Amino acid sequence: MLAAMDRWQTIIEPFRIHAVEPIRLTTEAQRERALEAAGWNLFSIHAQDVLIDLLTDSGTGAMSRDQWAAIQHGDESYAGSPSWYVFLEAVQHLFPFKHVIPTHQGRAAEKLLFTAIGGPGKVIPSNTHFDTTRANVEYTGAEGVDLVIPEGRQPSLIHPFKGNMDTAALDALLRERGDDVPVVMVTITNNSGGGQPVSLQNLHAIRDVCDAHGKPLFLDGCRFAENAWFIKEREPGQAHRSVVEIVQEVGSLADGMTMSAKKDGMANIGGWLAMNDDALAEQCRNLLILTEGFPTYGGLAGRDLEAIAQGLREVVDEDYLRYRTRSTAYLGDALVAAGIPCVQPFGGHAVYLDARGLLPHIPPLEYPGQALAVELYRAGGIRGCEIGTVMFGLHPDGTETPGPMDLVRLAIPRRTYTQSHIDYVIEVARDVASRASSLRGFRIATQPRQLRHFTATFEPLG
Repeated sequence: MLAAMDRWQTIIEPFRIHAVEPIRLTTEAQRERALEAAGWNLFSIHAQDVLIDLLTDSGTGAMSRDQWAAIQHGDESYAGSPSWYVFLEAVQHLFPFKHVIPTHQGRAAEKLLFTAIGGPGKVIPSNTHFDTTRANVEYTGAEGVDLVIPEGRQPSLIHPFKGNMDTAALDALLRERGDDVPVVMVTITNNSGGGQPVSLQNLHAIRDVCDAHGKPLFLDGCRFAENAWFIKEREPGQAHRSVVEIVQEVGSLADGMTMSAKKDGMANIGGWLAMNDDALAEQCRNLLILTEGFPTYGGLAGRDLEAIAQGLREVVDEDYLRYRTRSTAYLGDALVAAGIPCVQPFGGHAVYLDARGLLPHIPPLEYPGQALAVELYRAGGIRGCEIGTVMFGLHPDGTETPGPMDLVRLAIPRRTYTQSHIDYVIEVARDVASRASSLRGFRIATQPRQLRHFTATFEPLG
């Protein structure tokens, strides 16, 4: 059955605005000075100097009236808070894992997991590891291996599930190095590959390969609801099912998960690590107590646990998910119509500009994604995020190679911007694209050995 609004072209937000915060308007000259002061790194720009902030959708969304009301129910008892049980029930309604370990955000869950199972000589396969996931794997001395399907590395190719894992490649890896693989990870949706979903059929196939080799399967579930919506929309035989049913089936295929509740938890902070393995859970809880907090709060206030629990109820609302994905596609459709190459089809949380395609005159090791992201900010105060050679080109041994793609992610915070904001982004992007040939690349002036994109400084070339 069609939704009530499907007969109309206008994308209407399934909510009203209850509170507002000001945006500071800046001039191009002010933004030029801000870039120079920040070493041309958009992570170092003061947020008050950003007009439209699309750096990330992680923790940047607007919480609902009911989430703010839930915060008032927060109980700050150190152990056994009622808020912990509300949180636990909400998580296990969707993901019925035996052990749920709260953390202050997703990377803390990654740190616990890979500290417990990683180490020199270990190999962690995934469809595509995101930046903090890979860094937490490599910090232990293990190797992160990306096994996304070939279609997932072709930005303009239309394929409904470009986040799928290459199960033949996974089987080959496990046959060759199975003793070195403690876990198989799958990211839903596949953030580094353009926010692309993973099909239910592929998840079943991954489960079969894991079972054949006796390996546990863990999800990076940050955008599980958006992934479930794409399964419902795009996968044959799934349209009649509810998003909750699909999420529960996805969870049943895994042995555990890491989660940042700052994405599809609809909250500003929080996350969890979940699993069925008793011994691994005990080891991770001991690490949690050492680094995060007691197992019933894990570095979170009781009020945050309550806000996440309510957010998990709201994120599986199908009117919300329809609005979320359609409004993202509205931005993507307009950019493609303007001749700007993007990763297609569009994911749920962001539009990814193909900087390598738009700026073919800038070689990957001069960072076309950084050049495009900087120019979007300089021209219109729009802050995006480079997902390319800056983020993924530096290897643990100090060598550098081009990333698989050079993208600029325009991540849309949940329930935050209106259509006029997005129309402004479209206008600025068109202007930048019209003079793409005049853009020049960058060199890196200073950088750390890991996660360099957060704190590196740059110098413009030419």
